[in-house]
Amino acid sequence: MSVVESWSRVMNLLREHAPADHADLPGPASERTLAAAEERMGVSLPQELRAWLLQNNLDLPEDDVDDDVACCGYAGFPDEGSFFLGIRAMERLHANHPLSGGDEWREEWIPFLSDQDAWTGKFIDATDGRIGRWFVGEPTITGEYASLAHYFDSVAEILTRIGAGDYPVCSVVDGRLVWS
Repeated sequence: MSVVESWSRVMNLLREHAPADHADLPGPASERTLAAAEERMGVSLPQELRAWLLQNNLDLPEDDVDDDVACCGYAGFPDEGSFFLGIRAMERLHANHPLSGGDEWREEWIPFLSDQDAWTGKFIDATDGRIGRWFVGEPTITGEYASLAHYFDSVAEILTRIGAGDYPVCSVVDGRLVWS
């Protein structure tokens, strides 16, 4: 399954099970926005990441950005403590990653999911498209998922379980995912 198909599956499940959360998500990024970000970051976006951002650029509106947190995005999805990043947030975290400047972080790793403090999250490796995970104070894991499409498939499985009432740490209230 392609990343566009996997993300569409996630969006369809979110629309079905948590329509209020789905309605909050913004539209796509433009090619121009992505090209400018690539130039500033000094790395080409992997095709899967580019295809995803052309579906939904999950940057918050400028007025909602909190400069006091390391990064921000749409909270409460895909889990309670982390959120997907839009291209501006990816770029900001890529430039100011807490693990950069040492052997624990590489410039070709582009974060796409994080908590507010940037202590933990997921990244896509621009060299091979594999998905890795970082957690400050623990070893970085590369190749946790073979691709962004595989990762989105795992998110879709969680949303399917939530919709079936078979995911004890999350339910839907008033069209929104609520984590316990």
